[in-house]
Amino acid sequence: MVLMVEQGSAFVAGVILVGATLVSALRTVIIPRGINDWLTRLMFILVFSVYQVPMKYGRTYERRDSILASYAPISLLSLPVLWLTLTLLGYTLMFWAVGVGSVWEAFHISGSSLFTLGFATVDGFVPTALVFTEAAMGLGLLALVISYLPTIYAAFSRREAAVTMLTTRAGNPPSAVEMIIRFHLFHGLERLVPTWATWEALFAEMEESHTSLGVLSFFRSHEPHLSWVTATGAVLDGAALILSAVDTPNPPNAHLCIRAGYLCLRAIARYLGIPYDPDPRPDDPISISREEFDDALLQMQAAGVPLKADRDQAWRDYAGWRVNYDFVLRAIAGLVYAPYAPWSSDRALPPRRLRFKHTPDYGDVPPKNRAGEIA
Repeated sequence: MVLMVEQGSAFVAGVILVGATLVSALRTVIIPRGINDWLTRLMFILVFSVYQVPMKYGRTYERRDSILASYAPISLLSLPVLWLTLTLLGYTLMFWAVGVGSVWEAFHISGSSLFTLGFATVDGFVPTALVFTEAAMGLGLLALVISYLPTIYAAFSRREAAVTMLTTRAGNPPSAVEMIIRFHLFHGLERLVPTWATWEALFAEMEESHTSLGVLSFFRSHEPHLSWVTATGAVLDGAALILSAVDTPNPPNAHLCIRAGYLCLRAIARYLGIPYDPDPRPDDPISISREEFDDALLQMQAAGVPLKADRDQAWRDYAGWRVNYDFVLRAIAGLVYAPYAPWSSDRALPPRRLRFKHTPDYGDVPPKNRAGEIA
């Protein structure tokens, strides 16, 4: 009687393990939305914890960047190992529960079935059915991983192409002020309009890809001093400066670019478990000081960029745009250890514990550092 209870409990535990593995794979790979999975989150956190050890000995940013460069790929490749291991253990419990022999014999059969090696056979309808289902699940998990990797690297390549192209327009590290000055001197400010449209489309794609494929946020650029986070900050600040301070007709694409950008950052922040306030006031404080803003205007004025006469109103307008993305930009920059860039990672918030929590806690927002919708 006791043995029957133990076998029944083992069978239920095996079903739970296999079911949790299947749900994790479906949520991570198949479902096209930012649904977080606790197994995937746990694996990323464990790998991230291991990386904290060598990070302590990285004396320069370049050294720390080289260490972190393998974090996302290693985390990604660890997922199929975790899924296959849990499937192996789950079916081992089920094979033992249906009476195929000892635990070692059950493990022997489970391994043969999962990897379709065929060196172990069983008799009976239920054990044979388990062999078939485990073989199908093993092949299915491998097929999911094979299809998962090209999708991730295709999205990564499109993102990095835009980030690399921005270096010719905004410098390295990217700067909104530098971008405006370069376009004014060499191309004309009207040539910035296609840039806003390009990045609006990229932000829309990143909002989908970096939440459906959450590990993308941690894939680092091919050069240590490039980052999608700092590039995003430069583009959003450039659009905000054009709209608030530069004396040119306001391009509608710039408005749309900012909105697409802060919605993208917020969606990624929600996935990463970064809390933020979705409803700011235009006069809420931001991390950019009035002195920094005035200094930026002086640089543009010295380069001949036409500026609006009312600097106070320009500052209020700029702050009203910046407040929508100020907090989430700096929080993500801190979490992914973004390289130095003015007005973004140079004031990054200290990285909090890596949580990958899907639902943000809006009550845990640092006072006066809020991001939200444009009123």
